[in-house]
Amino acid sequence: MKNQNYKSHSRLVFGFHGILFVLIVALLIGSFRNLMKSDVSTTYGAYLLVFIPFILFFMMYYIRAFALKAQDRAIRAEEKLRYFILTGNTMPDKITTRQIIGLRFASDDEFVALVDRVLNENLSEKEIKKAINNWKPDTYRV
Repeated sequence: MKNQNYKSHSRLVFGFHGILFVLIVALLIGSFRNLMKSDVSTTYGAYLLVFIPFILFFMMYYIRAFALKAQDRAIRAEEKLRYFILTGNTMPDKITTRQIIGLRFASDDEFVALVDRVLNENLSEKEIKKAINNWKPDTYRV
């Protein structure tokens, strides 16, 4: 795997973000075509078939959202522990989860200084990631 940085740290899984999405869209189009061609005796089944891609879209969204929420909680705990190990103090409550998620890529050498900068300048997650000089890769994310 190549080195991570601000431009290369995002991750798209081709099978999930590409193929699965295209297949669900194809199912949606096909189910609508089936509905348009249905007659009185097959309308109920055709409507049920139209619901399947919508159910799959909801599942696709929530499967991803739930995994990311659990990952965010783990990142928050890890980075708070890292801050405590480096400083002997608890991380200030003013720092949001999104900011902590941006801080996870900072090396130990710049982490504490970057936390202070976040507190003083209220940097966004994106600004934090751009401010990191020595990028610490996160290869185990969802």
